[in-house]
Formats: sequence, structure tokens, C-alpha cells
Amino acid sequence: PAEFIPLAEETALIIPIGRWVIEEACRQAKLWQDEGQPPIPIAVNVSVIQFHQHDLVEQIRKILEDVNLPPERLGIEITESVFAEDIEQTIDILNAFKNLGVEIALDDFGTGYSSLSYLTKLPIDKLKIDQAFVRSTERDNWSIVRAVVQLSRSLGLKIVAEGVETKEQWKFLKDHGCDEYQGYFFSKPVAAEFIPALLTSTLK
Repeated sequence: PAEFIPLAEETALIIPIGRWVIEEACRQAKLWQDEGQPPIPIAVNVSVIQFHQHDLVEQIRKILEDVNLPPERLGIEITESVFAEDIEQTIDILNAFKNLGVEIALDDFGTGYSSLSYLTKLPIDKLKIDQAFVRSTERDNWSIVRAVVQLSRSLGLKIVAEGVETKEQWKFLKDHGCDEYQGYFFSKPVAAEFIPALLTSTLK
């Protein structure tokens, strides 16, 4: 992805690719629902170029309607780079997503452009701590993790830790109040058809 996504953005292919990804993610979530699986929320990364399309919210509203998927089953993940454009426009778009019922996560937090003052204005649901802070063994970075968790708690946001690879990392994050975790400690990426079995074994 580190090589593919920038190239897709540079050539503007990220727009049709991004739409396809959202459509397929929603179809898969609806398929799991129809199979009787427990509610499985699914999150999709949205690039800065996608995000600032004038009709993105309407596109996603129509996809959800066509697939017949409840909006709360879909989440979008944005990075701090979306604020490099027009912060007021960004807030308007995020509010439109909130009105639609879609969950919003701020991805890779701590590595981008945003000011902490923006967080009080943004209608987001989750902060995702960048994996660079989680994987580091430097005490200063782990202090940042603690501070971000405390900040999120004060703002009423869920906190997600990215790139969790060891039991030590997971225990530290758990002890300091993280709500959710993702990383190889739990599972490497798997194909959609294996997700139900993975969830069943996890719930056991």
C-alpha cells in the first residue's frame, strides 16, 4: 500500500478504485448479515482526494441504499492530511457523514498536520494511534500513547491502537485504557471468506 496508494492518488485512479472498495466492502458486510453472522462493522480508508469530491457523501449514501446496509455498519477512516485543505469544509463533510450515520475514525493520529485544537471541533468517533508510537520501545513515544489515550477519554472518543505485534504492547495499551487494537498479534490479513471462522474462534 505504501507504494500503490500514492501512485493511485497521483494518477487520480484512487477515485474509481476507492468507490469500488467502498461498494465491495458494503456488499461483503451485507452478505455476512444475510448469512446470520453477528453485526460486523467494516471500515474503509478514504484518501484525501476522495474525501474532497463534491459528491462523496451522496455516493456512499446511495451505495448503502443500493446494498441495503445499515449506515452504522460502515466506518470511514481519514488521515490528518484532509485538514491541509479547508478545515471548515472538512468539518462540513464530516458532519454530513455523521448525519448519514456512518462512523468516522481519524487514522494515523500523531503523524500529520492537525492541531490538537481541531479535535474539539471535529465530529469524529475514534482516534487511531499510529503504529510508529505503538511499536517503538522508546519511553517518550509510550508517554505520547498515554497522553493520547487520556486526551481521547476527555473528548469522549474511542481509542484504537494500530500495529500491535506483541503481548507486551497489547498489555500496556490495555492497561492504559485503549478500547480496540489491530495488528499481527491478533491476526494477519485474511480473505473475506475466512472472517466468520476467525470471529467464531475469537469469541470462544
